[in-house]
Amino acid sequence: MAGRGQRNENAPGPARDRVLDAYETLLIEQGPAGATLDAVAASAEVSKGGLLYHFASKESLATGLLDRLRERSAVDAELMRADPHGAVAYYLRTSVPGGASPAGLTRTYLATLRIADGSTVGAGARAALADVDADGLAALRTEIDDPVLAWLVQLVGDGLYLRTLTGAPLTGGVPPEELHDALRRLLGGTPRND
Repeated sequence: MAGRGQRNENAPGPARDRVLDAYETLLIEQGPAGATLDAVAASAEVSKGGLLYHFASKESLATGLLDRLRERSAVDAELMRADPHGAVAYYLRTSVPGGASPAGLTRTYLATLRIADGSTVGAGARAALADVDADGLAALRTEIDDPVLAWLVQLVGDGLYLRTLTGAPLTGGVPPEELHDALRRLLGGTPRND
């Protein structure tokens, strides 16, 4: 039992979250090869036994990441639906630099992309990423009746996110507010007046 001021690394919650946070960071910064169990434990500041208490193997750690991705996606979809500016505005805003999802989805999504091509967990990662896409599309459909238009908006957001990852110019010289207004016209709405 942990004494006053000491961490109980086997307690559910904070230690488990620290391990997943460390795993995400290592995947993003060093890729799957750098995200060893030893490196994750050291980065999370838990013993390897503490890590293994929560995740018995590297595969179970990846499964924990995918579970986290799905949980954050569900929260993000609810935030999209509840956004006072609408689901489209939320989706596009969180697809550009500095607009990361308050649910933590962006970071977890990026970490999952790093394992999506791996042979051991790649299929599960790709399925989880497809679930995230389905959540986002369903949230967009609460604002956009036409399924093709909703999908096109999702593709625009995906393109903005990809450009963010690659460092390419976001809108080809088009100011973001003009892009937003063009999408509003496409969706049959009126441009913003702010």
